Amino acid sequence: MRGERGFALVIALIVTTLLVALLAEFVNEVYVDTSHSHNFVASQQAGVLAESGVTGGIKLLQLSSTLRTGGEQCSSLLEPWAQPRTIDVENGTVSIAIEEESGKLDLNAATSQTGTPDPFQKDALLRLFDNLKLSRDLYDPLADWVDTDDTPRPNGAEKNYYGALKTPLLVHNDKLDTLEELALVKGYTPEVLAKLRGLVTVYGVANGTSASAALININTAPKEVLMSLDDSLMTGDQVAQILEYRKTKVIKTLADVFGSSTLTQALSLKVGFKGSIYRIRSEGKVGESVRIVEAVVSDVEATQPRILYWREY
Repeated sequence: MRGERGFALVIALIVTTLLVALLAEFVNEVYVDTSHSHNFVASQQAGVLAESGVTGGIKLLQLSSTLRTGGEQCSSLLEPWAQPRTIDVENGTVSIAIEEESGKLDLNAATSQTGTPDPFQKDALLRLFDNLKLSRDLYDPLADWVDTDDTPRPNGAEKNYYGALKTPLLVHNDKLDTLEELALVKGYTPEVLAKLRGLVTVYGVANGTSASAALININTAPKEVLMSLDDSLMTGDQVAQILEYRKTKVIKTLADVFGSSTLTQALSLKVGFKGSIYRIRSEGKVGESVRIVEAVVSDVEATQPRILYWREY
């Protein structure tokens, strides 16, 4: 009799242990499912915030346009759009940063599909490589990626090179569509791309047309780009003069900073004072979830701005 009671007790203990284990597993699954659900909702909300940030960025650009006095044909880093900002909302934050693509060197103008690239943009790109301590040999594979022939330049690469890769690629043989495409070009490692980011663009041509390269806005061009505009600017002395002037004033003519020097004449048809294309980076954050939207827009002063690029991640 005692043996039967002992056996029943053991059975009861085993059943109880199994029930506790099953209950613990059930509670864990409920917790995990709930966490996943919360994370999914937070991620969706962060994405909506990021998208709304792009809309807010466009409104900032339009506001900046209306604040220009007397029909002023200049845009500068002194305007509202140029100041990064973070806005707190009920359940998270949205951060907005805007860059003017018109203040960067145009890779598509510095190369050519069939003819001669813009000599000013090409020379400026080569100087930029020097300023960033990158090899000028990087120009050849970029030019080969864009041109329509199959003859590689001395340091370049065409279909024979890309076809023999572990993951074969087709040469684009056309203008670059996005900056991300640079990662496919021979020699453009993540380290090279990190140095070029913020200094080069594929949207330099006004409104994305096939027209010649847009003028580089001297009011918004980064220091490294300014130094690349002319051999005489490589030392940085005159560049420092530009940067100092821009802290408090808008450059409306080259004479504002260079007077009637030969540099004013040399750059008169190469640089401008107003941008037309902008990159908006918007980050939405809800809890630990972060979503980012990058958009390149033009015609921001129009009723319907034009979206040239859109990426979510």
